[in-house]
This record gives sequence, C-alpha cells and structure tokens, in this order.
Amino acid sequence: MVPLLLVLLLALILFGAGFALKILWWIAIIVLVVWVLGFVVRPTAGGGKRGRWYRW
Repeated sequence: MVPLLLVLLLALILFGAGFALKILWWIAIIVLVVWVLGFVVRPTAGGGKRGRWYRW
C-alpha cells in the first residue's frame, strides 16, 4: 500500500510541476510579445526623435 501511495504522490507532484511550468512558459511568451511591441510602438520625444517606452 505504501509504494502505491508514493507512486500516486509522485505522479501528483510531477503533474503539478508540469502544469506550473506550462503556465510559466505562457507568461514568458506574453512578456516577450509586450517587450517587442514596446520597441515598435514607441512614443515620439521632443524634436521628432523616438523616445524610450520604459521609465528607467
């Protein structure tokens, strides 16, 4: 009974980790798209130059 519970616990942990990693991949892709769009859609600064889209 104990080995069966250990196998089920291991499967549950691996499923949870896989789901979390899949969510992290989607978040990383969304952040990458927003970052690339930031370079394309930059506001113009004074004098017609392209300004920075970030604050720092």
